[in-house]
Amino acid sequence: MVVNDWRERAACREENPELFFPVGTTGPALDQIEQAKDICRHCPVLAQCLATALDNGEDAGIWGGTTPEERRMMRWSRAKRVAGLDAVRRELAAADADAPARIR
Repeated sequence: MVVNDWRERAACREENPELFFPVGTTGPALDQIEQAKDICRHCPVLAQCLATALDNGEDAGIWGGTTPEERRMMRWSRAKRVAGLDAVRRELAAADADAPARIR
């Protein structure tokens, strides 16, 4: 076992992979999604799984206890926060550039 490979400790390792890739988002797929998420809730590497999915843009399946839609919202929220921080940095840099030399 590779020490850094979180997948070796994943709760889903012994489960049917199809459980984590439901077809659709209604009807029987909702039960399948909940079953997969329940396995994730008890997983010792849930955070690593979710981080991998977010970093790699996984757009299918249940990863880290989240659906593709939930991960899209997380990525959108993260992008929005980063854009907001960038705007604040630009404003601070502009204010600093306008400040008199004696207070810099």
